[in-house]
This record gives sequence, structure tokens and C-alpha cells, in this order.
Amino acid sequence: MEAGNGTEEPPLPLALSTFQVSEEFGFLLPNPLTELPVPYGPWMEIAQELPQLIASHRLRSCVHQMPQLSARHLRGHEELHLAHLVLSFITMGYVWQEGEEGTVQVLPRNLAVPYWEVSEALGLPPILSHADFVLANWRRKDPNGPLEIENLEPIIKLPGGESLRGFILVTLLVEKAAVPGIKAIVSALRATLQGHGDALHRALEELAGAIEAMSEALRRMHDYVDPAVFYAVIRIFLSGWKDNPAMPDGLVYEGVSDEPMAFSGGSAAQSTVLHAFDELLGIHHSEDTTAFLHRMRDYMPRPHRALVEEIKRAPSLKQHVLSSGDVRLCVAFNRCVAALADFRSYHITIVTKYISVAAAKAKARRAELGAGAGPAMAKPPSALEAKGTGGSHIFSFLKSIRDTTQEGMISA
Repeated sequence: MEAGNGTEEPPLPLALSTFQVSEEFGFLLPNPLTELPVPYGPWMEIAQELPQLIASHRLRSCVHQMPQLSARHLRGHEELHLAHLVLSFITMGYVWQEGEEGTVQVLPRNLAVPYWEVSEALGLPPILSHADFVLANWRRKDPNGPLEIENLEPIIKLPGGESLRGFILVTLLVEKAAVPGIKAIVSALRATLQGHGDALHRALEELAGAIEAMSEALRRMHDYVDPAVFYAVIRIFLSGWKDNPAMPDGLVYEGVSDEPMAFSGGSAAQSTVLHAFDELLGIHHSEDTTAFLHRMRDYMPRPHRALVEEIKRAPSLKQHVLSSGDVRLCVAFNRCVAALADFRSYHITIVTKYISVAAAKAKARRAELGAGAGPAMAKPPSALEAKGTGGSHIFSFLKSIRDTTQEGMISA
């Protein structure tokens, strides 16, 4: 805050709380609820047993026995987010219980109707998204302990054991590392409007530091997630029914629509953080990539989506830095862009290890074991070998956004 001497500071260009964004947790849901109200016990009971029910092939029969419950008795966005998380995980388990060769065409009414109701209330699609899988899916083991991986647990789990836990929580720590950068967006926009060069320089330095910290957090994926488990077990449960050869016709939500509907699976492209940074820094991606990224915004909580649009409407930070003639601001701006490009490069490294290399190893292992592998061997999904769970052609997509990010540098 630069205002002093009794002068009143002008109103902020935007307030994070207006968009359900926390000063402490960023886009993470602060201290999510872990239990639904008593009438929704049947949902919670199934959700808490998902890995076992899927492994024993009993989930679908349990879902068929669920009572028909209305979502209309849920109160407030915390209860709605937990209900969406629970129903999303049950749905993914139900669809993919038998792998990509044993999918279903219809989601039963007793799951589909309340899931649709909750999704409509939140402005989210009826499929597992980043908002469920990560943002709303965490609790502290010790309520007074730190937000560190050793003190965290997902609320709801799918198959994948410790690697699934690690994948969720490392992604959560990337989101947490972004928090100073999210607050720096507000500071940067305010400083731009007020023409405060020093304040803008500080904001850009904070933003660059936050993006660099996100890369550091992402590096922990190697410590907590086994590539073979991610590829063969976890990944299918994040897969959607849009642009997926395993479910070319989509999914009928019984009691909602007679026609099948197609939704993309969970994807890092659904994280609001990078969309917000792109809009602030004036990063422009290729037409195809932009179309996909904009579609992914439909998978964000409605208030987060609104924040990205608000940043997009703000006066251009890049133009302000360019016209300022301030070399120090140009250098700080370029540090932000370079940090964002480095983060995206590192994401490519992670995807190479956890998808490309893992896919090659899985194929080699299948060939080596041959027909004698037996049912005990998990059959890795092949429908999305070259695609992300969101349905994008993963390497061309990731390299494209990395390259167009680098092109956002200012020539001072």
C-alpha cells in the first residue's frame, strides 16, 4: 500500500473475494467440507469406498442400489462443491470401472439427475474437473498443522494408492504456490491504473517469484507419483467422453437428456491460474489452442471464470510497460514471461515421463508378457495415448502454448 499521509486510496480495480478467490488459498476452496448432510449418507458411503468397490467390480451394482436423492436440500457453495466432488468421483468410477473396453452408454437416473442439479447450481459441467479433483479435494490431517504434503489427504480417492494421493496433492501445492502471483495481479492492475512504477515493479517481481515457485512445486511429482501407476491406473479415471475413441458417442445422462452428451476429462488446462497469468501478461496463443483453452474455461467454477474475464477487460499491462520506457519494468515483465514459459517447458518434461515414456514401457511389457499375462495385469488404456485427458493432442498443444508464451517477451 503506497497511500499515506491521510489520503484515501482509490478503490481496487477488482477484489479477489468477489470471485470466491482467497487471499490465503487462491483458487483452492478454503478448508473444504469433508461430510455432506445426513440425508446424503448413501453418496458418502460409496465415495469413501471407491478404490475397493472399483477393484472388486462392485461399484456399478452399488450405484444401481442408491436411493434417488434430490440435490435441492444442499445449502451454500461449500456443500455443493463437496456434493459435486463426490458425484464426480462416483461417476468416473462407474464409467471406467471395467476399463476403456467396458464403458457404459448411460449414467443411471439416481446418479445423473442429482449430479446435473449440483452442476447447474455451480455452473460446472457434470464430469470430474480440476475444480473437483484438486481445488475442493483436500483436508488437513492435523487441523492446526501446515499446508504441506505430509499433513494433507484427499477427501475422496480413486484407484492409484499413494501415487493418486501424490498426484492430487502435488498439483494442489502448485496451486498454493501461485497465491502470491494471484494477489500480484491485483497489485499490478492497480499500479497500472495509478501509474505507480515502483508498485508495478514489485508486483511483477512477486508474480515472477510465484511462477518460479510453481515450477519448484511441480518438481515434487517425481517424488510422489509412479509413472507406471499414473499411466496404467490413474489416467483413465480422469478421461472424459469428448474426443475420446473409447466413448465416441458420449454419455446419456438418464432423466436429464435422451441424447448423449460429451464432456472433456480433467486437465491442467482447467486451472484458472495460468489463464489469469496469460490474460495479465497479454499472451496470445494460436487459434486452435485458444479455442481449446477457452472451452476449458467452461470447466472452472463460475466466479473464477469471471475473474479471468475481468483481467482480460483491464487496460493492457504489456502496453503500459512498453509505453513507460522504463527498462526496469521491461526486465521484470520479461522475467514473468520467461518464468511462465519455463513452467510450461517443465510441464512438457513431466508429461513426457508420465505419458510418452510410460506408454512405451507399457507396450513393451505387454509384448514381453504376451498372451500369458492373465487378468491380474492391469491393461493400460490406449485410446488416449497421444492425447491429454481433456482431449487435446497433448504434445503439439503443450509445445504450442510454450512457444507462444516465449513470443510474449518484450524487446527492450
